[in-house]
Amino acid sequence: MDPASLSVQEIGEFGLIDRLRNLLPYGAPSVLVGIGDDVAVLRTEAGRLLLATCDCQIEGVHFTLPAVPPSLLGRRAAAVNLSDLAAMGGTPLWALVSLMVPENTPVSLVEEIYRGFGEALSRFGAVVVGGNTARHPDRVVIDVTLLGEGDPDRVILRSGARVGDLIIVTGTLGASRAGLECLAADLSGVDEPVRAAAVHRHWAPEPRLAEGRLLAASGRVRAMIDVSDGLMGDLGHLCRASGVGAVLYADAVPVDPACDAVARTVGRDPLEWALYGGEDYELLAAVDPGGLADITQAFQEARVTPCRVIGRIVPREEGLQCVRSDGTAVAGPDHAWDHFRKEAL
Repeated sequence: MDPASLSVQEIGEFGLIDRLRNLLPYGAPSVLVGIGDDVAVLRTEAGRLLLATCDCQIEGVHFTLPAVPPSLLGRRAAAVNLSDLAAMGGTPLWALVSLMVPENTPVSLVEEIYRGFGEALSRFGAVVVGGNTARHPDRVVIDVTLLGEGDPDRVILRSGARVGDLIIVTGTLGASRAGLECLAADLSGVDEPVRAAAVHRHWAPEPRLAEGRLLAASGRVRAMIDVSDGLMGDLGHLCRASGVGAVLYADAVPVDPACDAVARTVGRDPLEWALYGGEDYELLAAVDPGGLADITQAFQEARVTPCRVIGRIVPREEGLQCVRSDGTAVAGPDHAWDHFRKEAL
């Protein structure tokens, strides 16, 4: 039988685990016992904090097959967790992966998912140390727990923003929403390079780990979050945690060129997608104004993704708003993405 045609049912759970184990990088000095025992045994450094996050990717909710290449699906499952650690200024170390698939799933598809996952982790020095596999009646589910470390003096929470702080964001926004639109419809008016760039940003977000560590090391960042639920939604999370309000400058929001092109093709406002589209996985931070020059210089010297000022923190009673240069407010939803709300943003 051609190995490429095998299903997970044909090789069984433990045969699948053996194949996946051989695909993944899992050796590291901090891993005393990795894949193959009841639990992983890991060594942490004295004086460091253990950071933990988890996220999942569910077929029919976060992705559809075969629309997404399996290797990019694996990369995405890693990236959304890596981005959480980036928002804390942390360093990823170890991942645990639980995979659920229908019994007729091709082994080759599972291997490609894990190959993409392992490659994404290894770029940042992290390894897979365990997990689980199980049968699901009708869909693929990838559930990831990621562990990392942080310096006690440099772990950045959502809750430290102060009135007068500047709001900065890395990179550009709205490309993931544009990519989702390209996947949902045949947009003949969009140039293929633009479409490809938008779809790639949707399926393969780039976690800003180096940027997060630079921001944390500056000592001038008071609160930080990654942009997963949309810029306005995640800024709202940060403001609620800090007990403050915020004003964004609409003209300063960095709309991605692909977002601009796709949105205009379908008659939508690119700014709306940049503010509310979500899944860009850029970093959003509240910064001491006196530290902005040092942060900008550090980013330039490290040649990482640039950041820019897009607003300021204000008293809580002023609320959360985005204003144009003429002073008019940009209207939009009053909540971030929520899996359990019926309406879509």
